[in-house]
Amino acid sequence: MALSQDLLEILACPFCKAKVELKPDASGLKCVECRRVYPVRDDIPVMLIDEAKIEDGSEPQPSHQS
Repeated sequence: MALSQDLLEILACPFCKAKVELKPDASGLKCVECRRVYPVRDDIPVMLIDEAKIEDGSEPQPSHQS
């Protein structure tokens, strides 16, 4: 069972109160403002700030240190 659209419409980021959107792979809910990703476990969103990861939206760049 996937998250319902009605639930997605009422959920908000607990950190900044902005809208959250389901990630394409349905692994989490991503805040559109602060980019925190809250995990979805067994079709239940875990909306705890301590459980969130911050996604920067870009691919990781290899570090080149000399």
